Formats: sequence, structure tokens, C-alpha cells
Amino acid sequence: MKRALLLTAVACLAVVWVSAISASTPGADARLTNDCHPLAGCGAGYVSDYTLATGVPYTDATLDECTIARGRQNEPAVAVDPRNTGLLLGSSNDYCGVYNRGIPAGAVGPIWLGYYRSLNGGSSWTSSLVPGYPDDKSPYRALSQLRTATAGDPVIAWDAHGRAFFGSESSGDPAGTAKTFGDVFVARFRNPDGPDAADTTKDGLEYYGSTVVAHGSSAPNLLGVFHDKTSIEADRTGGPCDGNVYFSWSRFNGNGANAVYFVRSTDHGVTFSQPMKLSASLKSLQFPDISVTHNGHVYVTFRSFTSVGPSTDAIYIVKSSDCGKTFGPAQQVTTFIPNDAQDQSSPEPVPTQAVSDDPAAEDEANHGAPSDRSRDCGDFADACTSGYTFFRRDTQVRSTADQYDASHEWIYMVYDATKPGTEGPTGTTYGTDGRGVGGQAATFFFRYDGATGAHTAPAVIDNQAAGHQVFPDISADGGVLHAIWWDSRFDPCYSVTRPIGNCADRTTVPSLDVFGATSTNAGTAWTDKTKITDVRSNPNYEQFDNRAVPFAGDYLWVTSLGSFAYTAWTDWRNTVQGPDPRETTEDEDAATADVHQCRTLNTVQTRKGPVSFWSGDLCPHDGGIDQNIYGDGAP
Repeated sequence: MKRALLLTAVACLAVVWVSAISASTPGADARLTNDCHPLAGCGAGYVSDYTLATGVPYTDATLDECTIARGRQNEPAVAVDPRNTGLLLGSSNDYCGVYNRGIPAGAVGPIWLGYYRSLNGGSSWTSSLVPGYPDDKSPYRALSQLRTATAGDPVIAWDAHGRAFFGSESSGDPAGTAKTFGDVFVARFRNPDGPDAADTTKDGLEYYGSTVVAHGSSAPNLLGVFHDKTSIEADRTGGPCDGNVYFSWSRFNGNGANAVYFVRSTDHGVTFSQPMKLSASLKSLQFPDISVTHNGHVYVTFRSFTSVGPSTDAIYIVKSSDCGKTFGPAQQVTTFIPNDAQDQSSPEPVPTQAVSDDPAAEDEANHGAPSDRSRDCGDFADACTSGYTFFRRDTQVRSTADQYDASHEWIYMVYDATKPGTEGPTGTTYGTDGRGVGGQAATFFFRYDGATGAHTAPAVIDNQAAGHQVFPDISADGGVLHAIWWDSRFDPCYSVTRPIGNCADRTTVPSLDVFGATSTNAGTAWTDKTKITDVRSNPNYEQFDNRAVPFAGDYLWVTSLGSFAYTAWTDWRNTVQGPDPRETTEDEDAATADVHQCRTLNTVQTRKGPVSFWSGDLCPHDGGIDQNIYGDGAP
């Protein structure tokens, strides 16, 4: 009866909101990350969550910098409140505070989790940060257990009582050394009026702490134990597991034999169980994702790689029938042809630079044994033999279940793999299935029956003759499936032999749109196949590693309830392109991947003679690193 009442309430809310905010036809793209001056017309800058929740004014150097930063954001997450589809929360890896000590000091500030909030179904957003970042002196700082200077890889889940949970990894040393910690944590937000409060517009507003669920090892440059590739879900079924919070991640150990771990919380994210290894003897595992079915059963899916031991490129699933307390053995569901962009590393001389354009713990490493394999390519130390410029991407699996479907125990999965029959030689060191072999990436879907172990045959949702489909996601609550992915079908230089957005002459072009589709019959047929983005993006701008290599993150996100759906993605429409003055002879991309930057070449006299070095970027606020998170309604 409790679950039946919950379903009725959810259905009523969905009808009320969808009548006002239709997601069947995407509207205008909305910016979640308002990190530019209010006079520039992109919102009110960044506001402390303490101020949002209490009305008491508060700011600090990081929030002030975020308000004007025009900085970088990637790896978005977004989640709709199951009690109010007008309320959405979003997040990302947010670099807006890295110049919080002034431009001459370089990028020494934090990369942190964004906290973005919309009360109008995603049409506009207020931007903030999850409390606990190094500069945070608000009363909320004391509620955080975090010991790190950076945080990222956000994932979000709601329970059914106005609470929201942000999962994350964190690494950087507050002392500014190369030492990294590799922790994972969960931050908690609630309605200040209490659980199940009548005023749902306050759901997920009040921060009430962050809990570290696993500690990594204190080692330089992520070479020790490091936790990454996070996933989170909460039980909203109204059953005996209702309110439980589940969190999973990949545990990297420096030699590629990484495993999948899991914890649960039965007190709304305040404390968590001891980490449990889910993957037994399997090795080289990434991209866990958690699903909860109507009866409270918990499923975790993940991908294996061929790179270590006996593993193959495959999707696995594990099941718990006791609210995440124990799990059965991992079952292989399907194999696939990977579409993992890679090349041969071919480093070139690195210009000497006075201060860094990036924080010390900018991004996770390749997490593998030393080799000449590169997952992304750009300039200087990031150059590759092929001469292409491209962002990293690997085939990944995303999964979900409809917690309100009392008739089935179905898990819905999407993954971006190579279409059989499309592989061929690239003629270079670039490849997607090993060096020199390329294929067309497509978004595949299949439905897994947790009760029987049977599954439908994987099939491409939107089969196209041209274009790669990468970074898919899927959402299911309320009887309708919603899938989204990045799509390069309109890439004017598309070829299976080259990276996304790369032309034969090594120049780069705008090439990515977000597409989506919907299904009302559990994935048997997909309709409303729609381009969601208003502006096509060039994902290959070199905005990272001292403006030398692109980075798009590792995922996009879609959230839904019934026919309402909303998606968020990384976007480069605001990036200002320009030449890199350190390239005294322009390289292969002919400045099409370079971003606007201002540098001076300085010379000092030493005992050994004159020594020249470049300044850091003196105009980071001018748009060269203006990477953002945008969102829109999804079909």
C-alpha cells in the first residue's frame, strides 16, 4: 500500500509538471555553469549553498573567482526530484576556482564539485559548489569530513523523501604537493523543513555533511591505490530497503588490475558499510553503474578490458537480493567490439613555463602500466605519432531500472561499442580496437531480466550510416525509457579512420551534438529520435595540461520521471579559439584546436648564459578555457 500511494503521488506530480514543461520536443539549451560576470548575461555568478539554504550572505575567494572565471567544467550529472519534476540538481567537475589566488599565481585553486539548482524544470539554473572546498569558511565547512584539495567525477541520486546525494572522488593535497589521496565520498543535501516536507521546492537544499566512504593511498601522481569511476543510487521503492543509499566505484592500484567495490548506507548517507569487492577474480574493470528494481534488489553493471589477465571486452552484472548487504557472483552478459580511442604517444619538447595553467591534480592518469599507448592526443608532451588531436573516450556501460515498475525486474543497459562490419585499417597509429584499426561507434541497447538472467539481443537505438555515437546514458523511472548520447553524424570530416572532429589534414572542426530517443514499450521500439543541442561543439580544443590537450570528461547524463526527461552535457560553444604563441612553427592542427591565451616570453641571465621561459596564461578570463555544462529537455 505504501508503494502504491507513492506511485500515485509520482504520477500526479509528473502530469502536473509535464503539462507546463514538455520534454518531448527540446527547447532552448540552458547553461548550468554561470561562471561569467553577471553583466555578461549568464546569471548571477556563483552563490554559496549556505546562502541559498539560509538566506545569510556569505562569499569567499573561490566563489568570487567562480563568478567571473569563464573556466572549465566537464563530466556533468543531473537528477530530477521524484517529488517535484520542476526541481533538478546538477553537478560537474568544476574548475571555476583554480585562479582564486590571482592570475600571476597560476592555477593553484581547487577543482571541485559544482552544485547547480533549477526550480523551473531546467530552463534556468543557479550555480554553486558543494560545501567543503578548501576556501570554504561558511558554517557548512565543519560538516565535511573531506581531507583533499580537489574533487570531481560527480554522480547524483535522490531518495523519495527530499534528500539528494552527491558521490565523488577526491585527490589533491591541500599542501600543494604532487601527493594524491584518491578518496571517494558522498555529500548529503535535504529539505530544511524535514523529510517529506510539504514544500518540495526546498528539497535537496540544505547541506548536512560529507562522508568519506573509502580512502586511497597517499602517493604522488595517483600511483598508489586510487578510487575512481563512481556510481550512486538510492532506493525510492517504498519497500523494506526504502531510503538506502548505494555507492560503487573502481579501485585502481597502478598496475591495471583494477576491481569494482560497493558500499551501502542505511542511515541516509551519514555512515556507510565497509567496502565490498564485487568482481572476485576478474581484473581490469571500470564504469560500474547501480540499478534498483521495484522489489529493492540491487544490481551493479561494469565493463571489463582485455588489457590485463584473462579478461575480455565484456559487460558483467552482479545482483543483491538483500538490500545490498551481499551479492552473488558476477555474470557475463555480453561481449562487444570496443571503441576505445587510442594512439601511439610521441612526445615533443615541452616549453619551459614559469607557472602552471592547471592545478597539480588536474586529472586522473591512465591507470595502467607504463607504455607508449595514449588515450588522448594534443601538443608537446601530449603529441601522438598520427598528428591527430582528440579527447579520450572508452566504451562504457550505463544501466538503470524502473523503480516504480511492480511487474518486472528489468535492467536497461546502453553502451557505445563498434558496429560489427565497420572496422578497417586507419592507415596511421590511431585506432579504436587496438593500434591502426578503426570502427564506427554506435549506442547499443538491451534489456536484462534480473529474475531469469535472460536478455534481449543488443541492438543499435538509432542506426546511422555516418557518425560516432559515444557517452550514452539511459533513464527509466515512471514507465518510459529515455536514452541520450553524443553523435557526430554531422561532422563534416567524419571517417571511421580518424578521431571525432578530425579532418584528413589534421585540422579539427565542430562535430558533436547530443541526440536522444524514447521508448514506451521497454525498449522494443525507439521513437522521437531527436537532436537536442542547439549548437554543435568542437570537443578537441586543447584546454588542459597547460593548454596542450583536450578533455571532455567521461560521461553525459539523462534523468527522467515518466514522460519528463532532462539531459546535461559538456559544451564548447563559448570557447574562444586562438593561436598558441609557444608553437613557433604552427603544428598539424593549424591552430584549429588551440585556444585563446596570452603569454610573454621572458629571458633571464644565469651563470650558464641566458635562459628563456614562457609566462603562464595571463588572460584565462577571456574565454580560451570557457568550457561549460549545458542542458535541455530530452525526448
